[in-house]
This record gives sequence, structure tokens and C-alpha cells, in this order.
Amino acid sequence: MALLLAAGLLLAVPGAAVAAPYCGQVWGSLAKSDPAMGRAPVTNVRTGQHYCFDRLVVDLKGPAGGYTVRYVPQVAQEGSGLPVPLRGQAFLQITVNSPAYDDAGQATYSPANKNELTDVTGYRTFRQVAWAGSFEGYSTLGLGVRARLPFRVFTLPRPDAGSRLVIDVGHYW
Repeated sequence: MALLLAAGLLLAVPGAAVAAPYCGQVWGSLAKSDPAMGRAPVTNVRTGQHYCFDRLVVDLKGPAGGYTVRYVPQVAQEGSGLPVPLRGQAFLQITVNSPAYDDAGQATYSPANKNELTDVTGYRTFRQVAWAGSFEGYSTLGLGVRARLPFRVFTLPRPDAGSRLVIDVGHYW
């Protein structure tokens, strides 16, 4: 009788609750990088909103090289190391291992407003996208977000023989 009672109690005790990842995301917030260098220059920066994440896209004129994307206490300008002020509670420094100028030194990406590359008003996660410069083959952007959230980084081809560096930042963990 005691064994039956103990077995019944075991069936009635719920197990530990395990939450499913938000939108199936299994991303983390640690640095992500690919050390390859690229010669395809940066041509544009754009953003978009999605149900589970906000997206930043860096367009390149040719095959994508490498990148480093990581949370930092403060984003630094290429060349000078001066701080780039950003809105938000956490900051991603996005370094593309490609220049924003061509072989003749002419700019291939020159934003109208370096402090506001795109309007992210109303985005759930993004707070500000700023240009931190291009120097010696590296181009850097600062992305202010509302909190340190999981992100992923990947490259995609474009139909015109170009490529894209894509950074998705989740709305939640």
C-alpha cells in the first residue's frame, strides 16, 4: 500500500519547467567573427523589423569578407578610437573586414548623417545605428539596442553579384 501511495505521489509531482526559446532562437550574446578579409566595398546600410528580431544589413559590392560583431561598453571610431555616442542600454560594435571606399580611394558609402544611418524609431530592439568610419580596410558601425540580447550574424549573396552581412538581434531571450 505504501508503495502504491509513493508511486502515485511521484506521478502527481510536476517536473521542472523548461521554457522554449523565444521564437525558436538559440542565439547567444557572445562575440561572433570571421577573420577573412574582403575587398568588396560597403555600399549601403539598412534596417528592418521582423516579428522575432530587428535586422541590420550591410550591403557589399562583391563577395563578403569577414566581420566581428560584439557587445562593447562603448563603440570606438575607426582610426582615432574616439567614442561613438549611441542611444540604448547595450552597444554592438560591428566591424566589417571590407573598406567603404574603392581602389582609387573614392567613398563607396558616405552616409548623409553619420549619427543616424537609418530611422529606427518604433523598433522593438534597435535604438540607434551610427557610422564609426572606415580605415585601412575595415568599416565599423555602432548599434545601440535596448538591452544585451541574443544576436546572430551571417552573410547572403545578392542577385547583382554583391553580398550582404546580416545582423539579427532578438527582441527577447
